[in-house]
Amino acid sequence: MKLVTETINSPLLAVRFPIQFGTVQADQVEPAIHQLLELVKARITALSAANVPRTYRDIILALDTATEPLDFAMGIVRHLESVATTTALRDAHNAVQEPVSVFYTSIALDEKLWSAVKAVDQTVDKSKLEPVHRRFLKKTVTGFRRAGADLDAAGKKALEDLDVALTKTTTKFSQNVLDATNAYELIIEDQSKLAGLPESAIDAARESAKSKGREGWRLTLQAPSYTAALTYLNNRDIRRDLWFASNTRAAVDGPLDNRPLIAEILRLRRAKAELLGYKDFADFVLDERMAHTGGRAQDFLEDLHAKTLPFFKLENESLAQTGRELGYETIEPWDVAYISEKQRIALYEFDEEELRPYFEVERVVAGMFEIFSQLLGIKVIEQPGVPAWDAAVKYFKVEDAANGTNLGGFYTDWFPRENKRGGAWMDSLFTGNPTAGQPHVGLICGNLTPPVAGKPSLLTHREVETIFHEFGHLLHHTLSLVPVKSLSGTNVPWDFVELPSQIMENWCMEREALNKFACHYQTGEPIPEDLFQKMRRARNFRSANMQMRQLAFGMVDLKLHREYDPALHPDVMAYARDIYASFSPAPLPQNYGMIAGFTHLFSSPVAYGAGYYSYKWAEVLDADAFTRFRREGIFNATTGGDYRRFILERGDSDDPALLYRQFMGRDPDANALLERLGLLTAA
Repeated sequence: MKLVTETINSPLLAVRFPIQFGTVQADQVEPAIHQLLELVKARITALSAANVPRTYRDIILALDTATEPLDFAMGIVRHLESVATTTALRDAHNAVQEPVSVFYTSIALDEKLWSAVKAVDQTVDKSKLEPVHRRFLKKTVTGFRRAGADLDAAGKKALEDLDVALTKTTTKFSQNVLDATNAYELIIEDQSKLAGLPESAIDAARESAKSKGREGWRLTLQAPSYTAALTYLNNRDIRRDLWFASNTRAAVDGPLDNRPLIAEILRLRRAKAELLGYKDFADFVLDERMAHTGGRAQDFLEDLHAKTLPFFKLENESLAQTGRELGYETIEPWDVAYISEKQRIALYEFDEEELRPYFEVERVVAGMFEIFSQLLGIKVIEQPGVPAWDAAVKYFKVEDAANGTNLGGFYTDWFPRENKRGGAWMDSLFTGNPTAGQPHVGLICGNLTPPVAGKPSLLTHREVETIFHEFGHLLHHTLSLVPVKSLSGTNVPWDFVELPSQIMENWCMEREALNKFACHYQTGEPIPEDLFQKMRRARNFRSANMQMRQLAFGMVDLKLHREYDPALHPDVMAYARDIYASFSPAPLPQNYGMIAGFTHLFSSPVAYGAGYYSYKWAEVLDADAFTRFRREGIFNATTGGDYRRFILERGDSDDPALLYRQFMGRDPDANALLERLGLLTAA
């Protein structure tokens, strides 16, 4: 499918499928992006020409797709820089950041275009527009104002400079985290020092060492290696070294130091918000989200904190007692996961490693597809031979089961590599309109336990939840039927966007769902009932601590963007550390610097900045929404159909609160999350 009439040979210069990732070369990036910039600039200029009718279709709807070729190309470049980076690609990516940022900022600052948009708003008969188009017109006008359309010339120049600086600084932040992660390794030459580590982790450490031409075992800051070591390794000194390496990553003197970048990002964001007439960056970001203000979001977190605190104290008193029984007079941060795991085993006779043989990645993914195909009325079909960026990447097509409509396709990339950033994420490569014959294209990435020692990839239960979570985002994108691309799929308020992802994790705890994908990779047997019951009983083990961890991230985020004053607190790291400390189960050292690696907050001009609370906000929604599935059946196609129709297909075509009410028949019950976590009333 080719959606751009300009015929150009470079894979970046036309929207074509399948995407030719393997033919994208670093030296193509700058000339291609500059050519596309000229193309889309001409389109934007043409929109405000005097001979263009001031109609919704000719101005507003045309604006929705005017930058599509550049959006598509930059999406590919950004993606490749995230999953297959090289020095040349990084340099090329960095080189185009400024002109692209300047262009996007300039759209809302174009006085002629703004006049054309206002003319449409003032003259169009809104009653004749369908609701989704009325909403898009209103949001377009609001968006122009929020982007500085009413600023004077000096203000517009200042805003442009701020956006360029934010783009450059946040890109550098993200790249520093990746480089700092890859720069660290710990080689263990004496296997006795690995006592306690599961066999799967030991095998992975040996494979990692071999991949570097080293003898022994190699521990890294990649999630599968780091998490296993902090949870199971008996050697306290090694756990301490790994913990410090992770939590001072990009927070030490040198070329990868993110500390000054954090202060600069906060300064730039604050300046941008104030320039646009907002009290702070939080109020600017949340103005059009469900929370609406930073104060309301912070009140939400503080309310959850107060309700969680009694349980948090009890859990930590219990952990301290277990620690003393194990010979730990004091518990340090690098001891918490280790002692917690010992306590879990003692309380529930449940070791999460027992589940690994039942979670082979291919079966997990296939079972997940089966569950949600049945529930949502879709088909997910693997398409071999589609080019990608790595040999391990697969591509799948999504069809409507009832009529065969091609809804979209997506790539999966599950395992860590040194040329790939950490974490797990979903992204959209192309937002289509399936009813008009334009399928969506997206991707889901993770950094899961890879195959080692001749065994397939065997996952932890948390990694299984991660796959389901990201597939939820992917379905939100792929099943969207919104005709306006700017309102389609995951283009929703960020405190609503996590509902379709987080609700998916619920199926990972249901026996009927597990039976579709959780079977022993050698025998094919399902999870034994006694092991399943142990897992269920342990579900809310230290749930208050898990909640406090997320509340800490959200609170640090909001306080940095609402209350932090560099004149009063010149050391931003110390300021953040003091907030974290009140949510931590163990005292934090003075050089605690987790925030220097917090890409969620600082890896793009906005990212989750002032929006990390969204995870908890949406978790309230998902806990409540899943009660309908639990009541009516987790495979109930009628319920699934309603969920698809009212949530997944609708994007931002209506107020998220209204969409939620249409699915549930009422507003959300805030106690649903506390009930699920076992935190409704103190013991």
